[in-house]
Amino acid sequence: MNARVPLARRAAAEAVGTAALVAVVVGSGIQATELTRDVGVQLLASSLATVLGLGVLIALLGPVCGAHFNPVVSLAAYLTGRAAGEGVRLRDVAAYVPAQIGGAIAGAVLADAMFARPLVAWSARDRFAGHLWLGEAVATAGLIWLIFGLARTGRAHLAPAAVASFIGAAYWFTSSTSFANPAVTIGRAFTDTFAGIAPGSVPPFLAAQLAGALLGLGLVALCFGRPAPATGTGAVTAGPRGRRPTAPVRSAEEGALS
Repeated sequence: MNARVPLARRAAAEAVGTAALVAVVVGSGIQATELTRDVGVQLLASSLATVLGLGVLIALLGPVCGAHFNPVVSLAAYLTGRAAGEGVRLRDVAAYVPAQIGGAIAGAVLADAMFARPLVAWSARDRFAGHLWLGEAVATAGLIWLIFGLARTGRAHLAPAAVASFIGAAYWFTSSTSFANPAVTIGRAFTDTFAGIAPGSVPPFLAAQLAGALLGLGLVALCFGRPAPATGTGAVTAGPRGRRPTAPVRSAEEGALS
């Protein structure tokens, strides 16, 4: 996240990025089901499109807003930054989360429109089962562990490829096909297609994702330790034209996807 970019612009980038991500997920699912009846091939096509789309979106919007596209990532960035006395602020989270949810819904509607489907059709795809909730917790924990682990080890520049690759892999190794994102989960309830999720299945998915995020933060602390306290923010330095404020210090987590 670039702290010098106005919050309104960063929130807009989060909304557009999340909309694009959901459009990729839902649109590729629709396209796949129209091209083949083989469920394995359908999942392969959707997962490949998601990997490519997510990687591009992170690389494009990371320098603007951090490219969270995910409420649990924004919340985790706030919690870790707060512990270190720096990073994503609560007002950022308050702006990002509604933007992400609204963007996810818009992305599902857009995908349906592109394929001449009803713009809003509640999904009938039931995903209400304990093993699916476990899959969501595992997928979300792994995502948080990866993002903030990369940040702690100074390799956040690998996030576009690494995060996209993990999500692509998690499509296949988790029973839930790795939603790992509350905003995307809500958005996918608005489309009765291959990628949809019945509204009644959404609340336990969200609970599992929150639990997974906490587990992921625990894994980050266990494997990489806690972030060092901030040395200061908003320091004033002298320049050739006098004293001027420098950019605020930001945590590694804040820029984990930038």
